[in-house]
Amino acid sequence: MEPTKDETHAIVEFVDVLLREGVVVQADVIVTVADIPLIGISLRAAIAGMTTMTDYGIFEDWDATHRHQQRGDISDAQPDEL
Repeated sequence: MEPTKDETHAIVEFVDVLLREGVVVQADVIVTVADIPLIGISLRAAIAGMTTMTDYGIFEDWDATHRHQQRGDISDAQPDEL
């Protein structure tokens, strides 16, 4: 029996779903020595494509500002640039 290779690429599908659907990762870590808590770390990260992020209301202001700048709207120009 010959091994077969599936034509789909798992990593490509994973990245596609990650960017399209997004994921939120949350972790709480407490570093202790001799049962004495020394450091507490609370992490939260949202990972998704920009379209998904703006659909959920994250980075809306950033996205609007950068789109505005990329278009080169004249309203952004300084008076001495006109």
